[in-house]
Amino acid sequence: MCLMKKLLMFIVFTAAVSAHSQDSLKVLHYNLLNYGNYTTYCTTGNNNHENKDGWIKTIMDYELPDILTVNEISSYEFYHNRILNSVMNTGGRTWYARGTISNVAGSDIVNMLYYNSEKLVLKSHEVVQYFVRDIDLYTLYCQTPDLSRGDTVFLHCLVAHLKAGSYADDEDDRADMTYNAINYLINNKEPGNFLFMGDLNTYSSSEICYQNLTNLSAQGFRFFDPVSKSGNWSGNSSFASWHTQSVTTTTAGCQSSGGMDDRFDHILASAQLINGTMGLKYINNSYHAVGQDGKHFNKSITDFPANTSVPANVLNALYNNSDHLPVRLDLRLISGGPGSIHDPSVFRNAGITIYEPGLACLQVTSSEETDADLSVISITGQVIRSESHRLVRGRNEIRFDISRLNKGIYILRLMDSRGQKASLKMVK
Repeated sequence: MCLMKKLLMFIVFTAAVSAHSQDSLKVLHYNLLNYGNYTTYCTTGNNNHENKDGWIKTIMDYELPDILTVNEISSYEFYHNRILNSVMNTGGRTWYARGTISNVAGSDIVNMLYYNSEKLVLKSHEVVQYFVRDIDLYTLYCQTPDLSRGDTVFLHCLVAHLKAGSYADDEDDRADMTYNAINYLINNKEPGNFLFMGDLNTYSSSEICYQNLTNLSAQGFRFFDPVSKSGNWSGNSSFASWHTQSVTTTTAGCQSSGGMDDRFDHILASAQLINGTMGLKYINNSYHAVGQDGKHFNKSITDFPANTSVPANVLNALYNNSDHLPVRLDLRLISGGPGSIHDPSVFRNAGITIYEPGLACLQVTSSEETDADLSVISITGQVIRSESHRLVRGRNEIRFDISRLNKGIYILRLMDSRGQKASLKMVK
């Protein structure tokens, strides 16, 4: 029997996973079309950043995202701050913050993440690959009511702008970029709440770059299309409701023309988000392209018939700012956060006791005899160690060595072969 010397915490799991809080996160991704990056075809005359500020502000005033990720913004910090101060934090808003800038690949255009700091905290920013352009990984955690006790929910946003073009070499480059990113996740991260978002420049779901994300043998890092719309998207009227490019049939030189006929922009979600097993869940039917009414295949979004999917001023802003439409989905924060389990009758009354100098004892009640894996996970999501145990029906005590762990906060996760689990915090 474990003799208590320092009781760290005791958690009783009583709430069913079906009980949800009302907290939700609006997630928006948008290709800004060379914001602040002037070229021979995108000039101060046809793509001036001061004009774009007004259009982007109109869109953001309408959407008010909690997370905004963008492609095609200049690598100069001035423009990143301008979006923050002249677009996001306007009209009385003061709560938006942004991520850090990366440009390992040395591109003229980069990615950025803006977020609602009243709901989220940015934990870290990493570059997971830098061939052609950086793919950025932003890790955020939620400002949950239990945050003061160290309990929260993490969300990992991968922001990508894959190589454009329809040639075989372009497809190969896109495939290399997603392969590099997934390989980084498999080797360095623990599966969890992941979004893969961006202008993927994909013409079909059969492209290797897309298959690298959605058809993985490493199931823990497999991504899913929330609306399950696979197929040959390009020039196919069957996907008119999901096309994101181009908003116009004519161009002044900066925007691509041709009308709405390509599905380039995506937000893909991990199984944990689709199923809601780690504190956040995709809200069904929330995924859509902003300003897409499905009635403008090969047309401009402002052509007849009237597009009433958004207010007229928002439609005008979408038409003028970029040749892409933003894509959006919503996530719900599930009550109980990382301590939630599939069936509270499987693992109950879980607690952890710390002994000196380096011994811990996990106490848990199991409703059945079962094999279970115990993992020690860092606050950034990395699995430090994992071991298997046979649990008896009733009260169990699992002792394990923590003498080699650095001081800090860890998550203990106990999971059986069916994926039913209990998670709780340990502070060393």
